[in-house]
Amino acid sequence: MSMKLLEGERALVTGCAGGIGRGIAKALLAEGAQVLGSDIVAPPAEDGIDFLAADLSKPDGWKALLDGATKKLGTISLFVHAASPRRRETDSPLVVDEETWDAMTGINLRSGFFLARGIGKHMQAHKTKGRILLITSQHRQTPRNLPHYSASKAGMTMVMKELARVLAPNGIRVNAIAPGAIPGGGFARDLDEMIKQIPIGRPGTPDDVAQIAVAILSERFGRYVVGTTVEVDGGLGLISWIPAG
Repeated sequence: MSMKLLEGERALVTGCAGGIGRGIAKALLAEGAQVLGSDIVAPPAEDGIDFLAADLSKPDGWKALLDGATKKLGTISLFVHAASPRRRETDSPLVVDEETWDAMTGINLRSGFFLARGIGKHMQAHKTKGRILLITSQHRQTPRNLPHYSASKAGMTMVMKELARVLAPNGIRVNAIAPGAIPGGGFARDLDEMIKQIPIGRPGTPDDVAQIAVAILSERFGRYVVGTTVEVDGGLGLISWIPAG
């Protein structure tokens, strides 16, 4: 029997209570990784996945999560940052308030950067040829009518590139996935109009993203993938205008 793609890896996945984060956590587990998930409220351990509660909107939330994760896992060889607040369609550019802005950018960008950097340093210290994956968005480069969301995802993209450049010489690969329309999690729109725009003719699923995540994180398929954003969008990025989704 062939070895699973991620046999022996130890993974931390944020945003793991549902949606894309949960889908990725399950896929990593299925491929042999030990998985620790986190979310603002930790659900009971199930499906072989253990959980830690972490409020990444708080200034020290990322530190508490990193400390707790290293205590539970010992060493971390895989890190996926999928956490992101649920989006409210009313938080448009002329309306969004400072508290909402700070929560979104705090979780996506601030905690995303400091967690990824902290785990990168942890990998360096343990001489681990680890992999880091940030979940961004189609709207890192197209308006979403939610400036705090689009700005944070654009920032995450550059964070990924900066970390990829400095960590690659240590054998640590940093990449990103940009999902398209994936219902669930923070996605809260009527999909009917968007589906008409998606060339493949359907919205995505968390598993669509998770299977690409497994490939990128594996050394069998992703070993030469560094500093790259992989689009998982059913062709949505091919159209000249992406609806606010």
